[in-house]
Amino acid sequence: MAIGVKASHLTVVPQALAVAGAVMVLVWCIHFRGGLAWESSNKSLIFNIHPVLMLIGFIILGGEAIMSYKALPLKKEVKKVIHLVLHTIALILGIIGIYTAFKYHNESSITNLYSLHSWLGIGIIVLYGIQWIYGFLVFYYPGGSTGLKSESHPWHVLLGLFVYSLAVGNAALGLLEKLTFLESSGLAKNGAEAYLVNFTAIVTILYGAFVIFTVFSRPTQDDSSYKAI
Repeated sequence: MAIGVKASHLTVVPQALAVAGAVMVLVWCIHFRGGLAWESSNKSLIFNIHPVLMLIGFIILGGEAIMSYKALPLKKEVKKVIHLVLHTIALILGIIGIYTAFKYHNESSITNLYSLHSWLGIGIIVLYGIQWIYGFLVFYYPGGSTGLKSESHPWHVLLGLFVYSLAVGNAALGLLEKLTFLESSGLAKNGAEAYLVNFTAIVTILYGAFVIFTVFSRPTQDDSSYKAI
């Protein structure tokens, strides 16, 4: 199944949303929440690394990796490398982002893994890692047989979209969770920061939706070796 819009035209929207989302999460964590720090007596600055890395590093770069196969007017082998590299960076930054949440909790004497957001987060990063390993071994190095690649491709795409959709939903859930904690501590529910966090979640969801739309769009450069879902 495919939609009639070319990927190069469709990706204009998610690229704009990616920039907006990145700016919004940085403004929130730096301007409203005080900044970012790996080590600090103010443990909230350590936590602030988490939403920045998870949104910019994991969601946005992961989305760019997915869109690269359809949107870039390059040879298949070049797109495979870009796809792999972007997913690798997204996975690494996602792992670091999750680690900062544990670091914040441990240094603040807060229990780990008590929320749905954290449970889903661990599951998502594990599935993402398994997907990366399988994709690397089958499609990149050492590479599977032609038959294995052909049979694996639709499942690789569908599982990737499933994991990515979970990640986008969990990111929105995490923003909601953090905002709820802040509001219970006195943050104005109708204040600028609350609106910023809510709009960041909306932008994140819209970005994820357009990433998925791109998968079903027409390739920017026709490639007979590319198989639609």
